[in-house]
Amino acid sequence: MADRTVLMVGTRKGLWIGTSDESCRDWDFTGPHFDMEEVYSCLVDKRGSAPRLLAGTSSPWLGPQVRRSDDLGATWADTPNGAVRFPDDTGATVERVWQLVPGAEDGVVYAGTEPAAVWRSTDGGETFALERALWDHPHRPEWNAGFGGQAFHTVLPHPGDPLSVTAALSTGGVYQTSDGGRTWEPRNHGIRAEFLPEGQQYPEFGQCVHKVTRHPSRPDRLYLQNHGGVYRSDDHGATWSSIADGLPADFGFPIVVHPHEPDTVHVFPISGGDGRYPPEAKARVWRSRDAGDHWEELGDGLPDAFYVAVMRDAMCADDHERAGLYFGARNGSVWGSADEGDTWHQVVCDLPDVMCVRAAAL
Repeated sequence: MADRTVLMVGTRKGLWIGTSDESCRDWDFTGPHFDMEEVYSCLVDKRGSAPRLLAGTSSPWLGPQVRRSDDLGATWADTPNGAVRFPDDTGATVERVWQLVPGAEDGVVYAGTEPAAVWRSTDGGETFALERALWDHPHRPEWNAGFGGQAFHTVLPHPGDPLSVTAALSTGGVYQTSDGGRTWEPRNHGIRAEFLPEGQQYPEFGQCVHKVTRHPSRPDRLYLQNHGGVYRSDDHGATWSSIADGLPADFGFPIVVHPHEPDTVHVFPISGGDGRYPPEAKARVWRSRDAGDHWEELGDGLPDAFYVAVMRDAMCADDHERAGLYFGARNGSVWGSADEGDTWHQVVCDLPDVMCVRAAAL
């Protein structure tokens, strides 16, 4: 039985690492690791003999790097000349590493970057190879940049099929391979692009998807937070249906599935592109226990004056038997719940802008 918890908090000016017991109430933090470097992605990979921490950092002087630690951040290693670099013939340069996720096979780690590309590592994140067929996709010249840039912010390897990967970007939509990356097809049927003219709002691709998630025990069910819209797919992304009814707003960035309950999903609504803070400025997580058919507001312990957003990778769950939930905000505060969202407390405050949080039971 796990008796420890680790929490990685990536910010615009470094990484902080918190540790606690399974109660997740009292935390000890180290940091900043990589002071003054942007950390847009991080990962707690528990598949080896010891947990490996990965962090996607970006230095204004040295560029992007995937750094790794096998001792919970006491020491770090990186790859000479950077772990993620475009081949010379592409003429492209990685700006940020937006996503780090474990693959279905031991040692496999995927990365998503800006400019929009997906990468695969077979050595635990030490080196990465470009998924070339996606980079060379005929749609790529028509992908646009979202407000935060053009990046593959979501990469979802299928837990039972190493040949299947689902990826998403703003603004391009959802893409999927079923043949190990040789071909990729758009999977956006039913997702509305509200910023397009009437009659053109359901294109084959070009949607501004903010985040996609799924539960490993039911991998064909996907949940999606869009730039306007919250959706569910029960057929592995072939079609999407709205599950936004009952929410105070359908705009937001993160969407998080419960680690043990595939029907339980969480979002953090904000008012939209013109007011990027929660409705009525109240920090609230919304939870559905029936796959989005009904929603309930979770706010016990959260502030009622909260004029900031929670970014797409800045909310997560740990994998304790009674799952903990966490979110970090652009005001540098991180909030946690040890009882699946029923009550909340502040974990740490006064950090730089929080871009990503990842937690795990050890």
